[in-house]
Amino acid sequence: MFLTFPIMVVRVNTIYKKVEWRWENMLLVGLGSFCLSFVWRYFMGRKESGRKNHQAAETEGRPSLKQRIMNDRRIYIPVLAAVSVFAAAYPFIFSLYQTNIMINALIYIMLGLGINIVVGLAGLLDLGYVAFYAVGAYSYALLNHHFGLNFWLALPVGALLGTIFGILLGYPVLRLRGDYLAIVTLGFGEIIRLVLENWNAFSFGPSGIANIPRPGLFGIKMSLGQSSIFIYFLMIALVIFTIFVVNRLKDSRIGRAWIALREDEVACQAMGIDRTKT
Repeated sequence: MFLTFPIMVVRVNTIYKKVEWRWENMLLVGLGSFCLSFVWRYFMGRKESGRKNHQAAETEGRPSLKQRIMNDRRIYIPVLAAVSVFAAAYPFIFSLYQTNIMINALIYIMLGLGINIVVGLAGLLDLGYVAFYAVGAYSYALLNHHFGLNFWLALPVGALLGTIFGILLGYPVLRLRGDYLAIVTLGFGEIIRLVLENWNAFSFGPSGIANIPRPGLFGIKMSLGQSSIFIYFLMIALVIFTIFVVNRLKDSRIGRAWIALREDEVACQAMGIDRTKT
């Protein structure tokens, strides 16, 4: 509370050249901190209680709440239907601005699902994952700006370039683990960022590339609102496809090998799993 004293209480009025003391703000901060401490204790107690219940359920072999919901079709199907209806009606209920916010959220959901493969399944701390996102995004922007390629033609090219950069980064660091891998991937991400921000002749620097056309649908002319709705549903389809691919990878042979390497690398090598190829 006392750390907020200079900000919350002391105010320098540069117009009248005097210092104003706002003691009521200090009182509000104190009362707020006092109330939040009880809320914090309550939720920490709930968390500890939930952890103990989860451990007890695992010991007794009882399914968790999530597993019970997923296994009970009477609950799972109505919830899935309600979420689907809400997702389908979202761009027609909310404004264009909120639809664009949701489009960005769906993009980050895809990024989160992708990094879950590297960090969650394989257990590799990759701090430069977003650099591949930048490679794909700038691929479309530059191809459209210089060669006039539309979104659908530039999409596979961007994916191919992202794959190439992944191979170029992955091959030298295959034997690195832990902090060393994190440092190398962080450096790769910073290299991409610095190149894109400072190579003005190539990427137009910090100003970026303007007037990039939105993805179209068979050459149909769409207004700004219609285009945003189309991109929204396109992103939902891509998120569903990404979830499907991630789940298939998780249950595949390579996915189980990643999980095993994450848990015990020495035991996996003893069982014949090649760490480098996996």
